[in-house]
Amino acid sequence: MLTVSKAGKKDIEEMCLLLQELFTLEKDFTPDWDKQRRGLEFILDNPHYAILLLLKKGEEILGMANLLITVSTATGGKVILLEDFIIKKSTRRKGLGKYFWGEIKKLAQKEGYARITLLVDKDNRPAQGFYLSQGFKKSNMDCWRYYLYQS
Repeated sequence: MLTVSKAGKKDIEEMCLLLQELFTLEKDFTPDWDKQRRGLEFILDNPHYAILLLLKKGEEILGMANLLITVSTATGGKVILLEDFIIKKSTRRKGLGKYFWGEIKKLAQKEGYARITLLVDKDNRPAQGFYLSQGFKKSNMDCWRYYLYQS
């Protein structure tokens, strides 16, 4: 049976493994275990910034999502930036992403979020196809970044 639950400190190692998979797919990022661990620990220590969710079958973690919480002046309320969304490579193409996204959407609706935004690599056609099939719309906005420091 599939379940979706909030992550805890005991799940950091498994989430780092999933983030390693994710960051090998994204051209803008490089897997870095220490940075991913620090980020996850920060979120778990400061839950008002984000919600870390796990997709599990029994005790096995099959996927994770990092929902950053912010406020939009355009919507006049709280919104989510879906920062990380990954299903373990060995279990993809079995409907797990659709199920996980459905549960995330239900949670967001229940908690009163107005919008969920995400970024996806321009070259990642499978991910783009998935998000389009789940009702996401392409924005007219481009993502721009300014790094305050390089590490």
